[in-house]
Parts: sequence; C-alpha cells; structure tokens
Amino acid sequence: MEEEHFGVWLGRQLRRAGMSQADFAEQLGLTRAAVSAWVTGRAHPRPDLMPRIAELLSTDVATVVTRDTDAGTTRPVRWHHRRAHQDGGREYGNAAAFAFDANLAVLAREATQNSLDERLDATRPVRIRFTLHELTGEHLHSFLRALRWDDIEPHYDAAAQSGQKVGRMVAEGLRGLREESSLLLLRIDDYNASGLTGPEYGDGRFAAVVRRQLDSYKSSDRAGGSYGLGKATLWAASRLGLVLINSTLSTAHEGRTARRVVGRLDLPWRTVDDTAYAGPAWLGEPDSEKEHEGVSRSWWADERTVADLYLDRDGDDPGTSFLIVGAHDAAGNCTTPQEMQNALVNALAENFWAAMTVGRSTPALLEASVRVLHNGEAVLPERRVDPREHRPALAHALRAYLDGETVEELTAADQVAAVRVPLEVPAPRSEGRRAKGLTHEAVLLVTPADDSDEEHSRIVCMRGTRMTVTSRRPRNLGLGADPFQAVLLAGYATGEDDAAVHAGEAFLRAAEPPEHDRWGTTEDLTATYANAPKRLTDFNAAMDTALRLIVGRRVDRQESAGPEVLRNLLRLDLPAAAARRVEGHPVVERTRGSVDASGAWALDVVLKFPPRADPWQLTPVVKFDVRSGGRPSLKWAELSAVENCRIDEGRILVDPEARTARFTGTTAVGSHPVAAALAGVIVEVQQAREVTQ
Repeated sequence: MEEEHFGVWLGRQLRRAGMSQADFAEQLGLTRAAVSAWVTGRAHPRPDLMPRIAELLSTDVATVVTRDTDAGTTRPVRWHHRRAHQDGGREYGNAAAFAFDANLAVLAREATQNSLDERLDATRPVRIRFTLHELTGEHLHSFLRALRWDDIEPHYDAAAQSGQKVGRMVAEGLRGLREESSLLLLRIDDYNASGLTGPEYGDGRFAAVVRRQLDSYKSSDRAGGSYGLGKATLWAASRLGLVLINSTLSTAHEGRTARRVVGRLDLPWRTVDDTAYAGPAWLGEPDSEKEHEGVSRSWWADERTVADLYLDRDGDDPGTSFLIVGAHDAAGNCTTPQEMQNALVNALAENFWAAMTVGRSTPALLEASVRVLHNGEAVLPERRVDPREHRPALAHALRAYLDGETVEELTAADQVAAVRVPLEVPAPRSEGRRAKGLTHEAVLLVTPADDSDEEHSRIVCMRGTRMTVTSRRPRNLGLGADPFQAVLLAGYATGEDDAAVHAGEAFLRAAEPPEHDRWGTTEDLTATYANAPKRLTDFNAAMDTALRLIVGRRVDRQESAGPEVLRNLLRLDLPAAAARRVEGHPVVERTRGSVDASGAWALDVVLKFPPRADPWQLTPVVKFDVRSGGRPSLKWAELSAVENCRIDEGRILVDPEARTARFTGTTAVGSHPVAAALAGVIVEVQQAREVTQ
C-alpha cells in the first residue's frame, strides 16, 4: 500500500483536532516554522519526536509511522444538505436521471458498462453481482438507524409535498416504507475494477460519480460510456433518490484503499424549518478543510459500519459497491423480487453476452450474477448469466472468432463465416482539410440460427468492450435465406489494435447518443467529422453487402438443387398490391403478446419501414381477430416506445432513416367486447394526420 506523505497526513490530523500549527509547535517545544516545514513536505520530524507527536494526536507511534488511518477520535458521520441558490434558482430533480428510460434493464446496462470500462487486470474478467435484498422488522429498523433516517426524514416529508414528478415518486416511496414496513435494497458490486479513486473534490473517478454531472472521466479510450450520464440511472432506480457507496481503491488515497464510504441523496428543492435547500445531500464526515468547512466528505469506515449499512464486500479485490435504497422498476414491468431477478438476468444476457463469452485462450471480459435475499437469507438461487444458455448461436459465432476457427463460406450448420466490412473514417476536422482519413475493417460473423432463437436474421453491432450497441435488420437479402445470426465487431471489439481501429472506435463512439443504443447522426459526430452521416450510411450498406456474400451463397446453392419444375412450384410470388405495400408503406413485421393478470392484452410490436425522406407519423390500431363479421377495435391503455421511435399523444413518430421500430402497448380492458382470453388480436398501423401548429 502506498504511504501517504507525512506532511499531508499531519496537516489533516491538525485540522481534525482543531489545532493550529503554532499550538502544536508550542506543545512540542519547537518553532511554528519547523511544524510548517513538516506540513509542506520540506522536512521530516526526528525519530525521537514521534512518541510525543503520537501523544498530542491521541494515537500510537505505529499510526504516526504507517499513516494508514487517521489519528484520534472519529469525526461524527452526518448528512450535509446543499443550501438553496442565492439567486432563487430551483431544481425539482436531477435532469440527468430523465435522459434514460427508467427501468431495471437500463440500469443493468448502464451500471455494467461503467464497471467494464474500469476493468483493472486485463487477464481477469470484471465480476459484477446484483443483489436484491428485502428488509423487514428489526433488520429494517437497524438499517434506518445506521442510515441516520431521523435526520433526513423531515427533508423527505418536505420533498414529497412539492407536487413535481420527483416529489410524487418520493411520496410513493415513503408510503411504501411506512405502510408496508419493508424496504427493497439493490446492491451492485463490481470486482477487478478501479474503484472510486481520486481526491474528494478535484478531478478523478470519485468526484465524477459522487459530486458531478456530465463528467464521464474515463481513463481509457476503450470505454463504452462517454457522456457521464449513466451513473444517474442508479439514483433514478431509487424511489427515495438515495444511493450509498463503498469502494475499495486500486490506488491509495490518503494512504488507504479499503472501505471508502459516502452517501448521496438527490431530492427536489424544498424548505425545512424555514431554510431552503437546493436538492442534493451527502452522508459523510464533516470536512476539516477550511474552504470546505461544513461539507460532508467520504470517510474510511470500519467493518461494523459497512455491515450495518449492507455495504460489506467480498475480499480485497478493488471495485465499488452501490446500494440503491428503495429500489424499484419505474416502468412497472416487474414488481416482485423474482420478476426483478428475471429482468436483470435477461438484460445482462441481451447486452453483455459477448463480453461474457470466453475463448480457449481469451478470457471473458465479464462475469455476472443476480441473487435475492430477505433479511440476509437467500430466498432464490443465485443465477449466473451464461451466454451459451441465452444466446447460443451468437456466443458460438464469437467463440469461433476468438479461437481462430472461422471460415470464408458456410458449408455446414456448425460453421461460422467471417468477412471484413470497411468503414471509411474521415479525418477529424481539427486535423485540417488536407488530413486523410483511414479505413477501418470491422468483422462480420455469420452462423445459422439456433432452433431456440426467438429473434434472428439481424446484425448485432458492437464496439469497445463488446456491449451490444444496436441490432439492425439487413436489407435486400432476397427470399429463401435460412434464419441466421450475425455479429458485427467494430473498433476494439475486433481484438485488433492499430491506427485504423482507434479511428473506427472514436468515430462510432461519437455516433452514439447518451443511451449508446444505436449508431446515427449526433451533434458530437457532425461537429468532429465532415460528411459523417454518409459514412454511416455507407457502413450499413457495406454490412448488408458483406452479409449477402455469405447468406446469398447459401440461397444460390439451395435454389440450384432439384429439377427446375420443382423449383418453379416452390417459388413464392407476392401479389402486385402486396408488393407495392411492402415497398411503399410501413407494415407490422411481428407481434407478440399475452393476456396479463388484469385481463388486458400486453403486446410487443415490431414495425418495418421502406426508405422515405420524411418522418413517419403512425396511429397503431389493435383489433380483436374474430372468425366472422367486423373486427372490433380496442383502445390502448398505454403505449411505450422501445426502439427507433417516440410516442406522442397516441401516435408513433419514426425518423426517416429508421427501417424498423419497436413499441409495446397494453389494451384498455373496458374497451373489450368480450374477455381477452376468448379472442386473438391483430395490430395495424395507419398514417396519422399531420398536426398543424
């Protein structure tokens, strides 16, 4: 462990004790200049002075020598609330928390991506574990005491009266805590990660997460995140806006690495005891620095304290534990611990199956699991996410690439074909007009789909740490292609490292929005590169061309087999009217659904779009699919956008460059002429009327 410099350590002990350098020098029988030289690092005390220094600081000589802990009594841990702005400005919540959809899948994606970005030892995977922990009875009361609930409860009561969106969420969180006498915690632990290193207020990982917004502070250009928004999903997942943190550091701070603890509370503007507060509050030790007097800073907690706060970690491996207090799925998709466990497992599998895939000589980047506890006891088995279980064909394709076992042409069902896909990366504008761009060669892997694959015949795209960025359906493959799975590895996901790889990685990172869920035109992209949108369009076209080189060959071989008369009988000819509709109109490509507990149809719908210059404005219509007579139309109780679309007053808005979109909807039970279980449903889309301003 790296020792803290004696002068830095001594200066902090004097501030903690409220003792001036002059007073300390007088009690030692020295001049103030001598003590000042120690504090500034210009000199070091003689060994014979160490016992007396330890006595004055109420500690032992070993502590003065090793400086691995603070001397004297521990300063009281308490909450510090930021006072309201003097100019009268008010924030009724953290805007960054609304940059993402509020659900557990988004939380799992953002939190895990941040952990992957901080991978420490490249020979080992990052290990991340999600723990759902319900507290009741004395376990709940003990936790609230450790949290100093009595000190913050008045602030919650005031915030709940605000009437704003965050205030309503806080009110619901308080109601659940008081009426149900239970509290759900969600802890996210990562290991083999950097931990929240760095100073309390200056540049570093700690300040970026705990004290700042829109500060990504990524230590590597291989990072998946780049906006500094993902951490806000932690607080958004708490009904109480409260997250506690315990970090084991990879680099010592103040001479220590273990149990750096702090809490952050995000509430809307409020007034308590005639004093107005701006919003955030921090749980910590009162800072002894004069310029931060009264502010709560992180503290080095003992093992009992982290246990009381349910923040204890397994072993000394660096990393961070985030405890979301009052966890919930704001989208309402899951309410029970088992449903939440399933949602987390599915989200981890969908977004990080590639990062969890291992080759013979290539370690996985990530290991992930989810467990469920009640008052410290396991109530459901811990589930480790296995990509071979959730994405067997895709994992097989990537493993073949990692092991160098790909082929150029598919001739057997267990083979994986690989083909290069060029991405022409323009030179950044900052390099001048004469600078030349580079050609990055991404890798497209293709293999036959597994029989269990519900979704297939799409290209799953990724870069960096191999998190799924987007999944796109290729164009112009023709009829007759067997179901396939395809993975596009771009940038560092290829496992290669040269100037073109760096350029491709930077270009695609700039093409991602804060959600990192697609490659498209962003302000960052167009500000950094000239002619960037066309390069992206060409890249998508190159993917489709490369895919046709593999899948198209299989179609040609199949069509060449057998007598010509049989091939003619098996040819599929679309009616002219239907062909025109596919070419010029949006169509419902896939509808999945089930009847929920309330008797409503819960539907998941994928739409397909032809090329068009203008945005689409569509009205989705759901009807009972009866055997005879007219199909009764039903009303929607709720519509939600999932991919490549927005919902506005019952309309689906889709940008012209999108070729597919996905939304979910729930029918209004009151509009059903018969029970949902007695009839199927169909979904149609109609062109919405233009809205005049």
